[in-house]
Amino acid sequence: MRARRWYTCTPFPFGGGPDFFTRDSGLLSRGFRAIGVESMAVMPGERKPEDEADLIRTDYADLESAEWWRGHKLDGVVLYAWGAPRYRRVAKAIRDSGAKLVLNQDSSGMVSPLCGIRPWLREQAALNGGFGTIRTAVAFAKGLTLGLLRTDPLRAYHLRQGDIIAALHPEAAENFRKLCQIYGGKSLAERVAVIPHAISPSLAYEEGSPPKQNRMIAIGRWDDVIQKRPTLLTEVIGRLLFGNPSVVIEIVGNLTDQINLWHASLPPDAARRVHLHGKLPHEEIRRLLLAARVLYCPSAYESFHIAAAEALCCGCSVVAAYLPAMASFRWFVSRSSGTLAATDDAGGHLDALGREFALWDNGSRDPLAISQTWVASLHADKVAERIIKVIAERQNPR
Repeated sequence: MRARRWYTCTPFPFGGGPDFFTRDSGLLSRGFRAIGVESMAVMPGERKPEDEADLIRTDYADLESAEWWRGHKLDGVVLYAWGAPRYRRVAKAIRDSGAKLVLNQDSSGMVSPLCGIRPWLREQAALNGGFGTIRTAVAFAKGLTLGLLRTDPLRAYHLRQGDIIAALHPEAAENFRKLCQIYGGKSLAERVAVIPHAISPSLAYEEGSPPKQNRMIAIGRWDDVIQKRPTLLTEVIGRLLFGNPSVVIEIVGNLTDQINLWHASLPPDAARRVHLHGKLPHEEIRRLLLAARVLYCPSAYESFHIAAAEALCCGCSVVAAYLPAMASFRWFVSRSSGTLAATDDAGGHLDALGREFALWDNGSRDPLAISQTWVASLHADKVAERIIKVIAERQNPR
């Protein structure tokens, strides 16, 4: 039976303007529309002046009502609720309405000590500033007590509502399968499927696109010092500028006083090759990605890193650390499309960048091939098609 109507839902009152529809649930809704499936995005809260026409705002209580969902006569819903216990009633209401339910899991899957105590401890340390911090100690204590006794059972209830548990990349899928095997046995583990975040169809490197330049781009919320590690970013870039005398650096995102002071301290020639952009509209980021060869991510952890996925679609290769909490990058570099640092320090990151630029210089990186490979997996219409295909396969197994 052909899919007719799929909605997406985020049970949190984000803004619903144009930016909302450039990523996550808003963009996926438009991916469904692009393949001829009627779709709207759903969020709670009062309607805002900037909200787009294809956004439904409603009272939060409606999201927990099977009758409200049933009234929309849906084939399915993709719920962006992180598997969080507090949204379990929303998941149950969608399931009880008769619609198919895909649960988007925006994480590495290492959400519980049950996934494996050592990797869970390493990820908690990454999320909280490293081993030895008070934040990390508190996270360990909560996860090993309240997490196991209350959070895990409620998360299990949430996940059991889904027809598909959508993991963002292959390693996350393996982590969720281990967890779901414990939560609900083989039948629940078999509901896990790799379904990445959707990327805008406007992001693609095509025949006739201008040649790539000797440029590197880094995109992030640089005021988040624990996750994005701006100090590591500036140290690596400072050394790269002197080792690669023609490279141009584009830094996009929330800038900090530390970044501005560092830039002001650079010698004039080096400073001219580092462009501090701050936050940019989507079209400007697209322009920079199409010109760049390499996207560099210095983060300590990422569930997915949409900027890297966007860069791949634009024909960039990617460089990041080889870390358990950065498992998405093991997928991102797996198609002749990047390099992982052997050590998580400035020297290791610099070496990885040097190797990646050398591959571009000797013709071993092909932007058109990188783009075509990742567009087929990541563009919003392709992700929408995959969701419908996976649902159909689970309904009609061979």
